[in-house]
Amino acid sequence: MASHIGIVACSAEGAALCYRTICTEGPELMGDHNHPEVSMHTFPFRLHVDAMRRDDWQEVAELMLSSAVKLAQIGADFVICPDNTAHQSIPMVRPRSPIPWLHIAEEVTREAARSGYRKVGLTGTRSLVESNVYPGALAVADIQAVRPIAEQRRKLDAIIFDELVYGKFLPKSFSYLLDVMTSLKDAGCDAVVLGCTELPILVAEQLTPLPALDSTRILARAALAKAAAAPRIQSAG
Repeated sequence: MASHIGIVACSAEGAALCYRTICTEGPELMGDHNHPEVSMHTFPFRLHVDAMRRDDWQEVAELMLSSAVKLAQIGADFVICPDNTAHQSIPMVRPRSPIPWLHIAEEVTREAARSGYRKVGLTGTRSLVESNVYPGALAVADIQAVRPIAEQRRKLDAIIFDELVYGKFLPKSFSYLLDVMTSLKDAGCDAVVLGCTELPILVAEQLTPLPALDSTRILARAALAKAAAAPRIQSAG
């Protein structure tokens, strides 16, 4: 029996894409109509957003840890969080968590390294892009991270919080993201991280000036592979 995946959800669209990817791609590893057991917990997104805007990463950590505890109590073997920005709190979560975590930036870094990328542009919320979440993870693989300029970071942040998390995916916002990607390409990047879990929905299958590292699906596929490869240990009780 495959391991039980727990999803700590923050925003709905990214979490839904992550869940859907696990379920729809499960049959490729596990046979027709099959996928691992999956459970999800989410607090009201407002709680996360308010704490993030205060730069209160300890409060974000407490929310994430509380979700992980609930998921562990119903049998999850490990947990993932399809929210890049929230990963600023992961160092405070992992030591106290009752079950292991996969880290979204670590999984994206593995994919970037497998693809041979050496200089990667970052997109996502302003808080995420200005943090060390991705530069720190990428540096372990000797991959350089490049941030967009300040105005681009501000505009992308507004697109994410005012549109994408509400399920609004507008052509003008996709065009702006293309402009950001083009500037990152001009800065020498050979790929770009879609570091907001809703950005892959905005991009969909459309052409981009750089190869896109889809953080949502990369995390989902890593969780799926882990769950399918590691048989669940059954309790003696």
